[in-house]
Amino acid sequence: MQLHNLKRITKNKKTMTVGRGGKRGKTAGRGTKGQNARAGRKKRPEMRDFIKRLPKLRGRGVNSLKSFVNTVAAINVGAIEAAFNKGDTISPSSLAEKKLIINIGGKFPKVKILGDGEITKSVIVSGCAVSQSAKAKLEKAGGSVK
Repeated sequence: MQLHNLKRITKNKKTMTVGRGGKRGKTAGRGTKGQNARAGRKKRPEMRDFIKRLPKLRGRGVNSLKSFVNTVAAINVGAIEAAFNKGDTISPSSLAEKKLIINIGGKFPKVKILGDGEITKSVIVSGCAVSQSAKAKLEKAGGSVK
């Protein structure tokens, strides 16, 4: 390789020609007058105007007032007494089978068992949150909470 064989990686930037005879002279292809002809021109992006018209909760659509947080399904001890037999295991899947809770989007909601009502059957609770009063009633009936 010799010096006269070397080529530049970037070509020289062409300078703006001036005058009516040259290319890109006078208005330099900007047209005449106005905001676009000025130096340092900045036009507002058109999308910004559309975005400003949308509400602050944009993108949520029809469910704009719906919370992101999944709610907890509350099941009372009285409902378990009516739906389950002695010795059954209570879990979110078994509650969904008995239609005490609804499967939302292919997932079981979080379940909490509350102490409203009476229970006489001994059942085993697993995978559910249990209140203190419900736990006392379940253990009194001979059941257990895991």
